[in-house]
Amino acid sequence: MQPMRILRRIVLVSGVSIALSGGAAQAQQAAEVIKIGILHSLNGEMSLSETSLKDSLKMLVQLQNKNGGLLGREIVAIQRDPASDPEVAAQLARELIEEEGVVAIFGCWTSSCRKSVRSVVEELNGLLFYPVQYEGQESSRNIIYTGATPNQQALPAVDFLMGARRIERWVLLGSDYVYPRVTNGILSAYLRGKGVAAEDILVRYASLEERDWHDAVAEIVAFGSQGKRAAVVSTINGESNIYFYQEVARAQISARDIPIMAFSVGEEELVGLDTAPLAGHLAAWNYFMSVDNAFNRTYIKLWQNFAQNPRRVTKDPMEAQFIGFRLWVKAVEQAQSTKIEAVLKEMVGLSVDNLSGGIATVLPNHHITKPAFVGEIQGDGQFKVVWESPETIAADAWSDYLPSTAKLTADWRPPVSCGRYNTVTESCEGFVGE
Repeated sequence: MQPMRILRRIVLVSGVSIALSGGAAQAQQAAEVIKIGILHSLNGEMSLSETSLKDSLKMLVQLQNKNGGLLGREIVAIQRDPASDPEVAAQLARELIEEEGVVAIFGCWTSSCRKSVRSVVEELNGLLFYPVQYEGQESSRNIIYTGATPNQQALPAVDFLMGARRIERWVLLGSDYVYPRVTNGILSAYLRGKGVAAEDILVRYASLEERDWHDAVAEIVAFGSQGKRAAVVSTINGESNIYFYQEVARAQISARDIPIMAFSVGEEELVGLDTAPLAGHLAAWNYFMSVDNAFNRTYIKLWQNFAQNPRRVTKDPMEAQFIGFRLWVKAVEQAQSTKIEAVLKEMVGLSVDNLSGGIATVLPNHHITKPAFVGEIQGDGQFKVVWESPETIAADAWSDYLPSTAKLTADWRPPVSCGRYNTVTESCEGFVGE
């Protein structure tokens, strides 16, 4: 594929958008900018993970503006830093909508942040694009979830470990907040359904600020030395991953003995670590930088040029951010409007290319289809893909493995228009927005 064609796929320049720059009415419209909000932490525990999401979105806005803007108008990205504080994130989301007049917000990392912002976008009828894997158990009319749900990431990873690595004992180790706790609840139920005994599942949590992993790692070693092959499934998030992997290296836990499968460690989190002792440990994502195709290579080059750093890496949530931005642009173009109602009307069923060579489609539950990958850490800080799903996986907003939600579904199309629909009683449950 020619570079210009790839670039056009990335920035979604359409003939309609370019044509809107002509005429008196269009000239007046062009003078009015389109404001979007960036709500990613540049300080606090999540800054290591979120800063690149802010930067990559700015790159996409810059590319779109260089190629005609949107509806003949310039896109202006207004950045706010919640500093890893969910309450601050909610306050800033309100400011972005009420005071700045943004028509979409791209942001949050933790589920705590998303839930805080959710209450604001539902109250004010805003629109949030959320780019990070999460625990599911939610579907909001005012959120497009471009990160993975457990059935698109966690469950395929466990199946891989049970099959390819013959794992029998499980350490579910996470940071102490919403995403790890709910995900580990789903994983525990899933493992028990597969016949794993309760004594073969060890669940532990530590704070997001945890720096001392000595005792936790010692417990992992002891748990894995009792005659059955064990693995760690890690939902540790943020900077504490650095300290966890440093302790893993000190304890000389090899992937041959106790493999670690991470859900929140990507290429960027490995930067600065000595990855040689970690080689062979695993991560489950829906995109890796090492996926080799022309579209992904072009995106990586654009990113490194924008960052003015040929060694800058990409990672899964950046691809999810990329998909979210392109979906929003395409919906606005089709609606010929930035108004929330018009954009949402176009959203379900909308498809764009992902960076892995497939298609991302918005489902009626406001989540998207995604491929699943398992990668092995390499000595150079990249991941070698060792397994991928044979096809894209449709996201489940509500887990089939928890009795309390197995009967629930979500569908934002009329006449259902419900994010928490009980398929047994055929009625809509939940709060406003669900």
